[in-house]
Amino acid sequence: MKIHNNFFMQFISKLDFKQQKKIFYFIFLLIFSILFNQYYGYIGILPLDSFLIFNSGYDFLNGYFPFKDYWTITGPLLDVVQAFFFKVFGVSWFSYVLHASVFNFIITISTFFTLSKFKLNLNFCFFYSILVSILCYPIVGTPFMDHHSSILSIIGLFVFVLALKTNLNFYWIILPIILGMAFLSKQTPAAYVSMIVGTLTIVYFSINLNIRKILMLIFGTFLFFFTLFSLLFVGEISIISFFEQYILFPQSIGKHRLELLFPLEFKRIILRFKLIHISMLVLIFIVVKKTIEDYKYVKKDEFLIIISLISCGWVFVIHQLMTINAKFIFFIIPILTGFSHIYFEKYFNKKYILFFLIFLCFSSTIYYHYTYNSTRKFMDLDKVNLNNAVDAKILDKKLNKLKWISILYPENPKKEISQLVEAIEIIKNDKRKKVIVTDYQFISVFMSTYDYSPNKFWHAGVGYPKKNEIYFDTYKKFFTDKLLENKIEVVYTVKPLYYDKDVLSPILRESCLTKIKHTDILISQLITECDLLKN
Repeated sequence: MKIHNNFFMQFISKLDFKQQKKIFYFIFLLIFSILFNQYYGYIGILPLDSFLIFNSGYDFLNGYFPFKDYWTITGPLLDVVQAFFFKVFGVSWFSYVLHASVFNFIITISTFFTLSKFKLNLNFCFFYSILVSILCYPIVGTPFMDHHSSILSIIGLFVFVLALKTNLNFYWIILPIILGMAFLSKQTPAAYVSMIVGTLTIVYFSINLNIRKILMLIFGTFLFFFTLFSLLFVGEISIISFFEQYILFPQSIGKHRLELLFPLEFKRIILRFKLIHISMLVLIFIVVKKTIEDYKYVKKDEFLIIISLISCGWVFVIHQLMTINAKFIFFIIPILTGFSHIYFEKYFNKKYILFFLIFLCFSSTIYYHYTYNSTRKFMDLDKVNLNNAVDAKILDKKLNKLKWISILYPENPKKEISQLVEAIEIIKNDKRKKVIVTDYQFISVFMSTYDYSPNKFWHAGVGYPKKNEIYFDTYKKFFTDKLLENKIEVVYTVKPLYYDKDVLSPILRESCLTKIKHTDILISQLITECDLLKN
């Protein structure tokens, strides 16, 4: 150990002050971004959201794959990555939250690296990056599809602007790979960002034709799709199932989500996200001013860079309006402010405006931290006394140190846990082949078994089609095929289901279902042959 320490000190001593500062900032950002999210990832739960990837990551680790073994519209990338964390660090809440914490570090250090490539003072690169780490993943704390997709989409945007800024061919290879990974985390906002970047890439190459760069882009695209379809082949996942569940059905949901954009009111679009728009004002002003002064400016790389930043800022606002989740996109404020800082210094010398932007960015971070992180607002706990939380290790040691409190039992979390313990014991003692329907997606993990659930999660109309909706017949066939294939005898439902009530009646004949109430939160339904023959 002493030899390694001496080597490290000798290595550091040979670097100049700027390089030493970079290493110091890197280490600090690494430690802070991970520990900060680890802390908030242990406070409070919202069953449907908090445990979603916990269960699917465990399933993937044990050889049960999305699209083949369970219906899902959410990103399979999170399942794969979580399985890796469980494999390396063990199945626990620590390794679960660590997954999100590492991604919090990835977006933090990516911001630092990108801003530094634009020659922004290292102190400000560090400043904006630390603010990103405060506002990005700690809002939810645990792995979540929207966050992964947003993080990788932003990194894809970084790769695009760096490809234009540095003129390095390497970026064109990794661009489609990063955006593809974002899409495999969640379709949106990845698809929106990909369309913007794709359109601007076409514009760039129409102005600056470069066969070598185009070939690099094509190679990166080929590499992504080759890897994707190879994994589908190795996992014996039907390409048709992948397209039906991940491409076609979500498009039908997207049509309904478009309605959430309206009415297009100033209050909803602008005032509600005023700090995001303010953080882009400098960029908007510069691109308009320079274009008016010289129309040839639109052919410059800088124009494409600024337009990509502004467009993606608006895309995240649109995505937030179309999602049913709490607001979580505030982490783009430090990113956009950082780029505004870069271009403001290039074209203006009025420091007081710059100081105002910096102050606004800092104060908004503090505000959103206390409003969202500290109150766990994303999990609907902002009006709950978090001091009522109890250590979840009384439920299972895998949840050691998790401060258990939910909106379902805000005044008495011990009652919620005791009901779960009772329900788990009943399910565990039943040796029949069974499906477990629940938002508490850790029960099968604690039992070290597979729950045979035909769905990744239970949210009618979002996670799977409702009756009489498009693709319902496809879903129903998938559901019943899984019951037959796995020879399921009984379905256990652990209530409450946050977004559903009775998941079986739209699919199976209710007259043939024998329903038994075991506890206040647990019922079972026997599966008979007539159930599966329902037309």
